Amino acid sequence: MDVALPVGHLSKARLATQLTFLVCGLGMSSWAPMVPLAKDRLALNDSDLGLLLLLLGAGAMLMMPTSGWLVGRLGSRTVIAGAAMVMALVLPLLLLLSSTVALAVTLFIFGASIGSIDVAMNAHGVQVQNLFGKPIMSSLHGLFSVGGLFGSLGLGFLIKMGLNPLYAIISIAAVMILIILTQYKDLFPLSLERQAIAKFSAPDEHPSMGSQRFSWLDGRVLFLGLMCFAIFLAEGAILDWSAIFLRDSKGIETELSGMGYAAFSIAMAMMRLVGDKLVARLNSRTVVVGGSILSALGLAIAVLSPWVAGSVIGFALMGLGAANIVPVLFSQAGGLSSISPTISIPAITTIGYTGMLAGPALLGFIAQRFSLSVAFGFLVVLLILVAVSYGLNKKVN
Repeated sequence: MDVALPVGHLSKARLATQLTFLVCGLGMSSWAPMVPLAKDRLALNDSDLGLLLLLLGAGAMLMMPTSGWLVGRLGSRTVIAGAAMVMALVLPLLLLLSSTVALAVTLFIFGASIGSIDVAMNAHGVQVQNLFGKPIMSSLHGLFSVGGLFGSLGLGFLIKMGLNPLYAIISIAAVMILIILTQYKDLFPLSLERQAIAKFSAPDEHPSMGSQRFSWLDGRVLFLGLMCFAIFLAEGAILDWSAIFLRDSKGIETELSGMGYAAFSIAMAMMRLVGDKLVARLNSRTVVVGGSILSALGLAIAVLSPWVAGSVIGFALMGLGAANIVPVLFSQAGGLSSISPTISIPAITTIGYTGMLAGPALLGFIAQRFSLSVAFGFLVVLLILVAVSYGLNKKVN
């Protein structure tokens, strides 16, 4: 079955998808430099902050299964546009709210928008990749990391330069809205997405609605989901805790506390932008196992280094190692036989984001009981377990 595409539409769709990943990274990471401000504004300890951050992951995780259903019925671009608008509109509230309850509710909504756009943009990216006939998922996630750089470092920089923090975050939100409005028309409409799914699925690979309910229980889906769980937990820890770690443990100024996540994002972006060629040359086992080991080493350096520069370098090494793990996992999920991408991608994304749900609270409790360094040490062990378990698994690599 041929997919009817206007001349040049595929390239435009790829660019529009890349910019959607950029918007998601920009919005999500803009929260990172606001975390220390929220902690001080609400006078929270590490444990209380961890519980508050729990709401962001909860919103994302609870919305993801619904997002998969919406993508299948409304199309990816409709879900992308709606979620991006919500994300951009609530961003300024995260900087302004002085009530713990109000901030908790807003973080839940913010997390729901992140979860929705994450499912939709990855589902769309898989279809674009299938039509291209070569790996592009790493470059898509690379733009997410570029957004992560500008969000985490850009907000702090604008504030440091004297711009009112509210005006700074409104400027970022306006850029997000502008990108989505201008790129919406180049994303695939629902009819085109359905044609793409049909083209790359064999006739016997369309499970009935009843059987799709049990697709999440497929061993391959569960395994890929657990791998995503661990990686999302580690990446979420850098988003939520790196700024506090650098400020409280390493003595860096609050305005510059986003440097750890910025270094992580820069390294991840650089590696992902060349990651498609890397993935094409290496097998998934090498990418995931080697990347997990490098990530563990980098995080260990970040914790143990007595210098701020050493910690920042450690976060960068972690970014290099983790860069292509998630793109490989999503590509594999999108290519599983007998399971539609509109089922497998929301499944592993939801399981993965459970890591973001549990991670902030878990690290907060560990930090409160021991220290934030010990909490990061737990992540080092987790990343090593990812390398070992994926290396031994034969079903998905």
